[in-house]
Amino acid sequence: MEYNTQRSKLVVPEYGRNIQKMAMHLLTIDDREKRSRMAKTIIQIMGVIHPEAKDAPDARQKLWDHLHIITDFQLDIDSQFPKPSKEMLEKRPSPMPYTQENIELKHYGKNIIRIIEKVAELKEGPEKENLTKAIANYLKRSYLSWNRESITDEIISDHLSLLSDSKLKLSDTIRLTETSDILARQRKRKFNVKSQSKNRGRRK
Repeated sequence: MEYNTQRSKLVVPEYGRNIQKMAMHLLTIDDREKRSRMAKTIIQIMGVIHPEAKDAPDARQKLWDHLHIITDFQLDIDSQFPKPSKEMLEKRPSPMPYTQENIELKHYGKNIIRIIEKVAELKEGPEKENLTKAIANYLKRSYLSWNRESITDEIISDHLSLLSDSKLKLSDTIRLTETSDILARQRKRKFNVKSQSKNRGRRK
């Protein structure tokens, strides 16, 4: 009996041990033409094991790359794809640069900042005033979604002024949606979501 502890490590586990044994057997074949034919047969079997790979971009080349990986890049065969280098496949990708934006009151998010910038560019008038009020109501709803403490319209007005670099301001006549109304809508929305989730579970 052969125990797992006595077996060689699976290099690419998703293909299984039999594929690995067949791949390693290729290294013992002296005839290059015969070795290449058998390699193509193994590639076909690997494709059958993972049929979903056929729809992936460059799927065929990936199968050949995996065969070279399994044989530790020692395989010398004729292939439609160039043999990959071990160094290239083991090379780690460069760190992805993240934008470091200094955003005041980050909990409101970047998108609302961009909207505020666009609205600030509009000419003074009813349209800009209505949009400013809509933004302020959004800030209030957003604030109450993560902080249940009551917040005044004056604080929201200060936040709007800070986020817009004092380019957007609420007039004294504007009244935002009442805190109690916002919280009531949020509770109703959560209740509806839970009810829909329960109904879907019952139908299943």
